Amino acid sequence: MTASHRPHTLTATLLLALTLAAPAAQAFSDDEARRAILELRTQIKQMNEQNQQARLQLADQMDLLHQEIATLRGRLEELGQRASPGGGNGNAPKAPQSGDPQEQAVYEAAADQYRNGRYKEAAEGFAAFIQSYPDSSLTGDAQFYLGSSQYASKDFKGSIQTMQSLVKNRPDDPRAPDALLVVAADQIELNDMKGAKASLQRIIKDYPNSASAETAKSRLKLL
Repeated sequence: MTASHRPHTLTATLLLALTLAAPAAQAFSDDEARRAILELRTQIKQMNEQNQQARLQLADQMDLLHQEIATLRGRLEELGQRASPGGGNGNAPKAPQSGDPQEQAVYEAAADQYRNGRYKEAAEGFAAFIQSYPDSSLTGDAQFYLGSSQYASKDFKGSIQTMQSLVKNRPDDPRAPDALLVVAADQIELNDMKGAKASLQRIIKDYPNSASAETAKSRLKLL
């Protein structure tokens, strides 16, 4: 072979080598892509299984929360039976009394609305009572039942404001821990779980010997 033919031969040889190498490189790339796809599918499957488990756990927690809220509503209705004379059974405490017959009548009218499940009307009645008799011995009870009426009629923000005001102004009131329980229930209804936890923790801290503290402990486990 002459020197003039050698460049052409070398070029042909290189082209042949590149042509043969191309399918091998393509096959290597396809294998890597297949492995990546399989790994991705495995990861997606694991994530879906984890998400499904998390959803089931969340559903269980929400069911328990709804049960707790239903229990609280029942408790509020029971309290409503005590809001006026003659309500509830014979062992229920008597409604608070005032020395002013007119004042007592206004309170009892609102309490009767509450006891009969007319919560919107009860809220209006208790709010009017508080406005008319801010210094009455019945004002603390009226404020508690105002907040309870607001909760029962789904005015959750209004209920929070009313109950928090009660606790702030009357921290030693026997109803203060119950008021905070209602606040926590309002916050749960508003999906404010952080606020609900804070309210429940406050009951345990400030009113450790109250029945509401035990309820708060069990409710905290669900949040």
